[in-house]
Amino acid sequence: MLQQMHEKGVRAEHMYLAGMASIAISFASWMLSKRFEKAGIERADRWGIFVGEWAPTFLALGNGLRMYEK
Repeated sequence: MLQQMHEKGVRAEHMYLAGMASIAISFASWMLSKRFEKAGIERADRWGIFVGEWAPTFLALGNGLRMYEK
């Protein structure tokens, strides 16, 4: 999988940026859900956690690609 990603032009830096963006989007989705939805803080927490779980995946892929690039 990493080889295919590398061949398609995806680099470790791209995955690291996606991980950082995921953290920012997680915080933003939590804030927006908390402010604009009437479902309460529990729903806002679920949105933040859902998006926040993407970050470790992107960072792990970045580490894998970094090892493959060397």
